[in-house]
Amino acid sequence: MIRVGIIGDIGSGKSYVAKKFGYPVFNADLEVSKIYKKNKKCFKKLNKFFPEDIKSFPINKKELFKVILAKKNNINKINKIVHSEVRTKLRDFINKNKKKRIIILDVPLLLENKINRKNDFLIYVDAKKKEIKKRIRKRKNFNNKIYDKLKKLQLSLELKKKKSNFIIKNNFKHIKVKKDVKMILKEILLNE
Repeated sequence: MIRVGIIGDIGSGKSYVAKKFGYPVFNADLEVSKIYKKNKKCFKKLNKFFPEDIKSFPINKKELFKVILAKKNNINKINKIVHSEVRTKLRDFINKNKKKRIIILDVPLLLENKINRKNDFLIYVDAKKKEIKKRIRKRKNFNNKIYDKLKKLQLSLELKKKKSNFIIKNNFKHIKVKKDVKMILKEILLNE
């Protein structure tokens, strides 16, 4: 099985690019969202750490944002709890798709959380800062302070680019991305 990790800046279009490969995609952001909505075990752990703030299930994003903004290291405590659940989901995804030729890992903190393996193919999604900012401001529940905290969790974009096997320039135009993905897939399969 070939593992392809999609990395890049917040809002650069990683999930969009991941879908274009046409192979099974593990979308960590989607899994986190499901965990907040459906995982009582995770809620109980978060409630234990933050009983004054995280009171309702499914977990309310506003309550979560309040906790993240309250103290500098709260985001790390939350990540520790949530990421262990995400890793379980990732293992399940890999086991379910072990007979597939390729799987795509759309995991924003792939390198930071050391989820990638030495022989994974890494694809950096590069997009213009101006375009990224315009797109993320349109997101539901966008909060600039939360965005800044999430950015601080990430490795530098230059380092991510350097560690990547391929770079896709995402101009948010369907035809160009599709063409680049096709070319990268061809190269990955040649190096298999």
